[in-house]
Amino acid sequence: MTTGPERRTAIINQIKTSSAPVPGKALAAQYEVSRQVIVQDIALIRAAGHDIISTNRGYILHESHLVERIFKVKHTDDQVEDELYTIVDLGGRVRNVMVNHRVYGHMEASLNINSRRNAVEFIDDIRSGKSTPLKNITSDYHYHVVEADSEKTLDMIQEALEEKGFLLEQEEWEKELFAQ
Repeated sequence: MTTGPERRTAIINQIKTSSAPVPGKALAAQYEVSRQVIVQDIALIRAAGHDIISTNRGYILHESHLVERIFKVKHTDDQVEDELYTIVDLGGRVRNVMVNHRVYGHMEASLNINSRRNAVEFIDDIRSGKSTPLKNITSDYHYHVVEADSEKTLDMIQEALEEKGFLLEQEEWEKELFAQ
């Protein structure tokens, strides 16, 4: 008998590799658990970020065809809006913000900004609170994982960030990585 985490990993792999929807009843029988346990497993799998779709014939995995790239950027607080608009206007989604602090280590926050409206809400939240952007603890240096529909879109975003002076050169990344 498998544990919950082992069973969920096996369920993900089974749904991922199946050419047809996988019925919950069949999963319950295979793993010798109730149908309700499978429903709970699917909820946990979804919460972990897997896009599982329930159909009348069973579960399928909706695979995203997005590509992603990490950008290391630096800009002022006043330029946050311009940075976010640049990315979303070209078709990107800012999945997160990350910093590598010399004392506190790696810190990351989920953003999921994919429109100007999301960007405005984020900026309003920062301005109305007592918090500042995470980048401020590392002298404005930070990273974003940006998702898009193609490498071409990511190339356009990279070029636009370079033109605005937000994107750091590869040599600067390497210097920082080797200095730590």
